[in-house]
Amino acid sequence: MDFLKIFLVSMVPMVELRGAIPFSQYLGLPLIPSYLICIVGNMLPVPFIHLFARKVLVAGKNWPVVGNMFEWILDRGEKAGKRLTAKAGRGTFLALLLFVGIPLPGTGAWTGTLAASILDMKFRETVAAVMLGVLLAGVIMMTASVLGFRLV
Repeated sequence: MDFLKIFLVSMVPMVELRGAIPFSQYLGLPLIPSYLICIVGNMLPVPFIHLFARKVLVAGKNWPVVGNMFEWILDRGEKAGKRLTAKAGRGTFLALLLFVGIPLPGTGAWTGTLAASILDMKFRETVAAVMLGVLLAGVIMMTASVLGFRLV
């Protein structure tokens, strides 16, 4: 049941595996299976985000109840995409990988994939860069979690 919890937590936007891996260590779960489950959970929404999120957000930004939130998400994705392009130029693959891979607030798979879709990056390139970024973020969070829980 605890593995299901971390799987579901790793799919939540803004929390993702950055929160799920430390949570798994708090629960006392084995590290490697937790890492793998969190990666799968974090990556599961990526294809759907790339293929559908932008279309839904654009269509829904004029809806009465959720329009403002959709517009905010689109605006955030566009700004992230512009920052990625400005820093990377033609190296958007590496920039996206690092954007997703360095575990800072708001830079996970959800935001990175949305930014890539706004930049019209190819599907395969996006999924590969995000996957490598998630793997990198997972290693960083796994290391930080193990060191953090050992210090406590």
